[in-house]
Amino acid sequence: MFEILSDTFVENGLIVSFAIVGITIYLSYILSDKLTNGKIHGSAIAIIMGLILAYFGGLFTGGEQGLADIGIFAGIGLMGGGMLRDFAIVATAFGASLDEIKKAGLPGIISLFAGVIVSFVIGVLIAFAFGYTDPVSLSTIGAGAATYIVGPVTGSALGASSEVIALSVAAGLIKSILTMIGTPFVAKYIGLDNPRSAIVYGGLMGTTSGVAGGLAATDPKLVPYGAMTATFYTGLGCLMAPSILFLVTRTIFG
Repeated sequence: MFEILSDTFVENGLIVSFAIVGITIYLSYILSDKLTNGKIHGSAIAIIMGLILAYFGGLFTGGEQGLADIGIFAGIGLMGGGMLRDFAIVATAFGASLDEIKKAGLPGIISLFAGVIVSFVIGVLIAFAFGYTDPVSLSTIGAGAATYIVGPVTGSALGASSEVIALSVAAGLIKSILTMIGTPFVAKYIGLDNPRSAIVYGGLMGTTSGVAGGLAATDPKLVPYGAMTATFYTGLGCLMAPSILFLVTRTIFG
């Protein structure tokens, strides 16, 4: 009986993954209502539960993809993979109102450049503090602090080692996770309650998955606006980090 169920789950992995996500969200909203009286959004609890499940899944199997390393949960790897993630982000961004985007105007553009540059500088300083001194490694890790996509793109363009590229990915993932979890808790303190502030926030933080997840846990109506600028952020980072920012880093650190 168990073998039949296991084979069925493996053969229908994507359907199983949707069911698991649905159950997780359902339980999260119950916990949000019963334990926190709605003060912590159900989506935030769902994100935390997902990270915990991924951790124990990876710990149990010794793998690198969390629950997806377990055969019956392999569909989660597809559902959470780059293809469906990017499709969801693009589809979500189409829900943004052009009028609201226009209202962001100059602050939205400034937030993009400020977000990329500040994240890059912080990443470079942290890498330097841990003993990296060559411009290529510093730039790659700095780019990873922008997003985990910009890091590998920059590292590949500059010829960084695989270890440094891996560190850049790790830096970006940490930023994404912290953004997902932290956004609902800081939203009311920074005025993150309208499309214009969501546009600026997406431009400053940049990590598309982190911003989308964090805004979904704050107010789902804000997701298209944050996702829009966060997507532009990734493209801008891929342009600036291996070129202008690398040249500046090389000038400073020789």
